[in-house]
Amino acid sequence: MEIKSASRKRRVWHRKKSIRGVQKNLKRSRPSSGNQENLRLEMFSRRAFVIGMGQGVIFSILGARLAWLQVAQSEKYTNLAENNRVNVLMLTPERGQIVDRYGVPLAINIRDYRAVIIPEKVENIRESLVSLQKLIEVSENDIKKVMKAVKKVARFVPVEIRRNLSWEEVSKIEVNRPHLAGISVDVANVRYYPFLDSTAHFLGYVGTPNEKDLTGNPVEMLPGFKIGKTGIEKTFDQTLQGEPGQREVEVNATGREVQDLRLDPPKIGSQLTLSIDAELQSYVQSVLSQHRSATAVIMDVHTGAVYAMASHPSFDPNSFVNGIGQQAWDELLYDPTHPLNNKALTGQYPPGSTFKMVTALAGLASGDIHSGSIEKCPGHFKLGRDKFHCWKRWGHGSMNLTNALAESCDVFFYKRSVEIGIEKIAQMSRRFGLGEDLGFDIQGEKSGLIPDKAWKKRAIGEKWQLGETVIASIGQGYVLTTPLQLVTMVARLVNGGRAVKPWVNGYIDSRPQYNEEWPSLELDPYHLQLIKRGMDRVVMGDNGTARASRIREEGMSMGGKTGTAQVKRISKADRDSGLKQEDVEWKHRHHALFVGYAPVHKPRYACSVLVEHGGGGSSAAAPIARDILREVQKRHPASKLFKPNGGLGEV
Repeated sequence: MEIKSASRKRRVWHRKKSIRGVQKNLKRSRPSSGNQENLRLEMFSRRAFVIGMGQGVIFSILGARLAWLQVAQSEKYTNLAENNRVNVLMLTPERGQIVDRYGVPLAINIRDYRAVIIPEKVENIRESLVSLQKLIEVSENDIKKVMKAVKKVARFVPVEIRRNLSWEEVSKIEVNRPHLAGISVDVANVRYYPFLDSTAHFLGYVGTPNEKDLTGNPVEMLPGFKIGKTGIEKTFDQTLQGEPGQREVEVNATGREVQDLRLDPPKIGSQLTLSIDAELQSYVQSVLSQHRSATAVIMDVHTGAVYAMASHPSFDPNSFVNGIGQQAWDELLYDPTHPLNNKALTGQYPPGSTFKMVTALAGLASGDIHSGSIEKCPGHFKLGRDKFHCWKRWGHGSMNLTNALAESCDVFFYKRSVEIGIEKIAQMSRRFGLGEDLGFDIQGEKSGLIPDKAWKKRAIGEKWQLGETVIASIGQGYVLTTPLQLVTMVARLVNGGRAVKPWVNGYIDSRPQYNEEWPSLELDPYHLQLIKRGMDRVVMGDNGTARASRIREEGMSMGGKTGTAQVKRISKADRDSGLKQEDVEWKHRHHALFVGYAPVHKPRYACSVLVEHGGGGSSAAAPIARDILREVQKRHPASKLFKPNGGLGEV
């Protein structure tokens, strides 16, 4: 027991000794309180120095950058800040008006009242639109367009709901504005054509420029900006456009306008005064509407001023201003009567017997025809194995030049053309404006075709045949002309042989501008007199082909020439059966033509009329020409019946 007790005491002693040793070592290694404070200060100073150095470097960099921006880049950023504060807005110019010779408006600008909505002023756009729907007509399609549009623009930009509001609709909106959140009425200028379809073809129409139309001019991107697409609107687009204006406005950071700073208003486009007589134009259009498809032109034989140029069927150009619907476009595009085409300018047709005056003049000039030339017409002409028929089956008998023109004998010209030849006929044709571009004011003019030996060799690769000369002598075969060329031909025939050219935009400062001394065609006046005598008898003679269409009113008269252009060759079986044109499918019937002038004793006006697939010229085209020439004589300043609408005077 004693031994165990002694061992326990010994272990306790050794443990206490070890603890005292550790405590002694710890006390020896622990610094004093003064040393600890110094150590803490040293560590803090080192850290503060590092942090201070870092901050100094950073502030030095920031200071250097700020100095660079404020000093070296001061001008640059001042300009940028100013540009952000001030917006320069381009203003759409108002398009110039187009008026007729008497100042009657043909193309004007009207106020278009539109309902718009500003998204930022509305909590629920659809609810506001539904509220508007209770006051005026707003379709579900209109609502869908608005909901789609508001997603693409800033919320402070007005979005169009509906255009072309009536005064009644505008009033309803204005009265109920407190209950129509964000909805108001906006006003814009829209092109309008008061004569609708009567002036569509020569005036044309305006529309929004597409990618092909863009020239890089910033004004082309302005909302509501339109350019001329066809007709006068396109030809004189730069003149009519005017010059854009500028509006400087102060805006805030979000781009909302705060106040106006400066305004330079746009300059309106120049006004065009045309040679057209608006009332006569409407009258001609109404006369043509009696047929399925027809066209007519009337011009001054001395000045070249075009009084009317109409084509039927036509279209309403106002439907194109804001974009035409696909269905309406397809109806116009695929109509077999081609209502979009200006037939007077772009239609190319065989001139038929209206071409015989050219053949006659070519023969007179070459000496192959004389005033006393006589040909016997048995109803046909044989050339080798070919037989060329006259329109009068049993023939006309003996014919001189005057009677051959008056009664439109084909055989007379068949026989003489063999001697004259195609080259002389082609040369005379071109002197009268056929087969060439007349340089008319409206774009799209077609040149037609006057064939000769070189043309056939070049175009077809074949030699010219004598039988083709026979056919060409009466305006058939390869010969093609436009109604504008035919009226020019007549004007040159009856004005003494002057190379007058048609024009429509020739007024400057309300006065007509034209060449009073058009170049001479260098033709024998006696030859022209012979041709005119035959044309006088077409209407005024007892056997003339248009005697039934003479003007009956006292003091009025007209002359001219009928023509029938074959569309489909008449077979021997058709001829033997006595097939009538009214029994033939419309698209295969002959074209009916008439070219004329008035009055007979002192021609002032020339006209050309073409009725597509109208049958005969004497029955379809001549009555139209009679009505037109009678009307234009009534509107002559010397006529007691004439009551002009304006004060520009007569060309």
